[in-house]
Amino acid sequence: MQQKIGSILSQCDLFAHVGIARRERLAQFSTLCRFSKGQRIFRQGDACPGIYVVDRGIVRVFKTGNRGKEHVLHMIGPGHTFAEVAAIGNFECPAHAESVADTVCALVPLDPFQHEMQHDHQLCLEMMTGLSLWVRRLISLMEDIVLRDALGRTARFLLESDTDPDGTVRLPSLKRHVASHLNLTSETFSRTLGRLIEAGLIVELDDQRLALPQREKLQAISEGVFPAL
Repeated sequence: MQQKIGSILSQCDLFAHVGIARRERLAQFSTLCRFSKGQRIFRQGDACPGIYVVDRGIVRVFKTGNRGKEHVLHMIGPGHTFAEVAAIGNFECPAHAESVADTVCALVPLDPFQHEMQHDHQLCLEMMTGLSLWVRRLISLMEDIVLRDALGRTARFLLESDTDPDGTVRLPSLKRHVASHLNLTSETFSRTLGRLIEAGLIVELDDQRLALPQREKLQAISEGVFPAL
């Protein structure tokens, strides 16, 4: 099992630049966790269990407002982490996490991870590269919200989504969750998809799968240089 966990860590941005010996040491005290579709992994305000690294499946990280409205912060797929900032900073979970498909994660537990961080400064330095990539993705998300309209955000999201072997894109969750992640209402997201479908830039194969026959034009839309549809 530890060999499997080591492989999961090596394919994750946060730990990919950590030396092999240190990564194997982390793997020795880490565990595999399995979550069924719809299972709550932790709640906002819970003690942080440690760093989760997704091996397969999708995890939705979201916050809930006082009136119960949800906002999706991240959709976490294979090779990515969640709860990493809380684990590094040793504070409570700042949001909820829920699996939206059957999911397998490696969990690097908080206490032994904190012990390694406190006694191995080289590990801290090696993780800085991975953490900088995480920050870059966060800045990219902020740029989407501030600088791109609904078409641009949707086009970029589709282009950066994981593809099936046949080249199609499978939405990682319900459309309302994707809309929230893009800071759009469900209605706006549906209208935007409709405009892209009418323009022939995407083809809706079913409720979750899309084909992207015009990737170059989608790329132009994501960059804001293609004429409005």
